Amino acid sequence: MCRIAGIINNMVQPEVLLEKVKVMCRTLEHGGPDDEGVHYDQNGHLVFGHRRLSIIDLSSGGHQPMADTHGRALITFNGEIYNYLELRGELTGLGITFNSATDTEVILQAYLQWGVKAFGKFRGMFAFALFDTARRLTYVVRDTAGIKPVYYTAQDNGLSFASEISAFTAAGIATQQDPNWPIRFLAFGHIPEPYTTLQQIYSLPKGHYLCWDHSLCTYKICPYQQQENKTRINDINEAQEIIKQALTKAVKRQMIADAPLGVFLSGGIDSSLLTLLADQEKGRQLKTISIFFDEKQYDEQAYQKVILNTTTGENFSHLVKQDDFENHFGHIMEAMDMPTTDGINSWFISKYAHDNGLKAVLSGIGADEYFGGYPSFNRIRYLAYLRNIPPFLFSSVHGLLPDAYKKLTFLVDQSPTADYLLLRGLFSPGDISRILDTDTTQVRAVLFDSNKGSESSRYSPEQASWFETNLYMQNQLLRDTDVMSMSHGLEVRVPFLDEDFTAAAQSIASDIRFNRQQPKKLLIDSFDILPASVWNRPKMGFSFPLQIWMRENTRINNPEHYKGKLARYNIQKFKNGQIHWSKAFALYQIQPHV
Repeated sequence: MCRIAGIINNMVQPEVLLEKVKVMCRTLEHGGPDDEGVHYDQNGHLVFGHRRLSIIDLSSGGHQPMADTHGRALITFNGEIYNYLELRGELTGLGITFNSATDTEVILQAYLQWGVKAFGKFRGMFAFALFDTARRLTYVVRDTAGIKPVYYTAQDNGLSFASEISAFTAAGIATQQDPNWPIRFLAFGHIPEPYTTLQQIYSLPKGHYLCWDHSLCTYKICPYQQQENKTRINDINEAQEIIKQALTKAVKRQMIADAPLGVFLSGGIDSSLLTLLADQEKGRQLKTISIFFDEKQYDEQAYQKVILNTTTGENFSHLVKQDDFENHFGHIMEAMDMPTTDGINSWFISKYAHDNGLKAVLSGIGADEYFGGYPSFNRIRYLAYLRNIPPFLFSSVHGLLPDAYKKLTFLVDQSPTADYLLLRGLFSPGDISRILDTDTTQVRAVLFDSNKGSESSRYSPEQASWFETNLYMQNQLLRDTDVMSMSHGLEVRVPFLDEDFTAAAQSIASDIRFNRQQPKKLLIDSFDILPASVWNRPKMGFSFPLQIWMRENTRINNPEHYKGKLARYNIQKFKNGQIHWSKAFALYQIQPHV
């Protein structure tokens, strides 16, 4: 797990390219504290940079950027290929020899053997750039689940890429803010892909590669082919067996590491299940990281102990208090890379994992999205009824609606994105326009510039799953987890997003996979190792007492710090306990002082 950066441009002097990439790497040092590499290729007019976090093959044999022995390809790679040993064996059988024990070299040789078809063979989380020296093509590639981010810009006859957008700013590659980012942020609570806070800096879509032609200075973005599962499983017993086998396999192969590895244990269904499965593999060697609070309504220690009583490894449990939040607030804001209303919990749990000597951890992200773990899976049914109401009625009564109902005005727009924002959005278009002193028409044009949605019928559990996976999880949970964990030099692995497990889950008929009465029932019933006291209780999520802590934070809770009447009004309502902390935190982040 690492951080990568690079620039391709035949109009810029080599020493300038080198210096810019070195600056990018210095900016990304927190995500790769173990080693640095910068390589200039004269033939390609490119510089690849790399910051290394050593997880597999801790020796100098893993130094990057890495080239094959004949200089046919050069790579800078961030991530893990969990099936690299199987691929290595297959390639060895074809007569290929290896000079290291790394998964990085397997990527190189797989590409040289199979071309772009190799990308679909990888099982893991990854973002890498690979230069084919003979064909003078560079590929920037991202994993199918979008676990690892990679951003790019193509301008002035060149291509630049990096793992975080801060690298572009530090190197002077992109310094102009996208004027529309506050609109998107106040609606979503994050910056949705492919957009960023910077003009002309975009996120590469998951499951795609960007191919840069060095001779023409042009590029194209293409999906790479994954093997699709066309079967549809309608038998519940078969479904349970497939889920059990696929998740067990995913956990086993994601525990491959030459560095200390553990599990985030919150006490919920997903982390508890991963801990129990990991314990079967590691036993006493397994380490778990947990958090608890003085605020008892947020404390999950009792459920954590249920799991810890059945496992044999070492647990590190940490009390997080209001003072910790206050003392680290500046560090959290600095680590964000882009504004978000999430990620504080990930920052703390990652800090403690790092402090306890871990370099990699397993996380339960993905289970809620795949098995109906959110309220949206039931709420989405009511959207069909609301859509039968004439849209103009919502627009005409916006000023009369109480705050809790203002999001109904999203129904003025027919875009599937409007459906999502009604379920999960923060501020209504009318309030966003007033907060930012802009026109509502402009707000709607920015928010609904595309009609992305699932191919399944609207207002179904499948559509809810698509929303939660491709919008909420993709843009917020995964991005925030990556940037917050890597700010501590920690790798987070997500077995529920394993490619083969994803295919297994998506092959199961909807009426079996989603249960209205009991969220994640299929997942629970697939494993007899999960105690009833863990799954048969109200859902909490991995929540912090932020409603309490932010109301006490003088940087957030003072209306005088905010520009605009409506923003100050909302902060006063927050102090009075009338709106959710995420709205106040979003308003705080769009202020000039941040």
